Amino acid sequence: MMFTRRDWLKVSAAAAAGVLAGGKVATALAETGVQGGKKIPVGLQMYSLREDAAKDLGAMIEAVAKIGYQGVEFAGYYNHSPKEIRKMLDDNGIRCCGTHAQWPTLQPDQIKATVEFNQIIGNRYLICPYLGEQYFEDVEATKKTADFFNKLAEQVAGDGMLVGYHAHGGDFRKIDGEKTSWEVFFENTAENVVMQLDTGNCLGGGGNPYKILAEFPGRTKTIHIKEHGGPKGTCVGDGEVDWPRVFHLCETVGGTEWYIVEQEQYADGVTPLESVRKCFQNLKRMGKV
Repeated sequence: MMFTRRDWLKVSAAAAAGVLAGGKVATALAETGVQGGKKIPVGLQMYSLREDAAKDLGAMIEAVAKIGYQGVEFAGYYNHSPKEIRKMLDDNGIRCCGTHAQWPTLQPDQIKATVEFNQIIGNRYLICPYLGEQYFEDVEATKKTADFFNKLAEQVAGDGMLVGYHAHGGDFRKIDGEKTSWEVFFENTAENVVMQLDTGNCLGGGGNPYKILAEFPGRTKTIHIKEHGGPKGTCVGDGEVDWPRVFHLCETVGGTEWYIVEQEQYADGVTPLESVRKCFQNLKRMGKV
């Protein structure tokens, strides 16, 4: 479905109304005439299985594929070559839905090698996972960081790549009295700079993921599906995130191409693999797979 600017404005207003009206965003969106239902593939951030992946990455990719995940996002390659990783993916019929590329690998002296590596493994999303507070300490610093990402996005576009930034709780602190560093950053980056919102991190930092998804239409090409609230190790679907609102916004205005589950903690006595399996089962129950 193609959306006009009027559609974006209508949905943004409806989403804001949903935030204020206790989560009735689906009803509000339906009243605009903009319908959801877009089927988005589900991947897993391999940081969820970091200790097991460090021991045997191939076995973990196989296990993830058997659960039913359609993609994996990397947070390290554990000394494997790109050809080895591509074989692991192909052997299990699973795709790469992103990589968390550390800051040094995005610099001028390394970006060419980074692009080549990711072309081999079939990935087009180069997401910076984290930057220190100095990059977002005030409006000036945040705009300078945004300028770097704009130039980088333009540089890699010819290779079919996208660059983006991943959310942490600190990104939702206000830096100019009214706006957060996250808002300032994405207001000053080009539309092809990916806004990788992390639902759990956003809520944990005092942000409003529903409002952000509505206010930055088309920017959330990939999103981290992470739970918030509940006891340690609470799986996606068992906490406080309003998932119907998240999914509806992603499927109508977010421009979302991948849902990426991330499970950083695990309940006592539950293995990481069991945790990500439960997340997948819950997503299936919610009709997302």
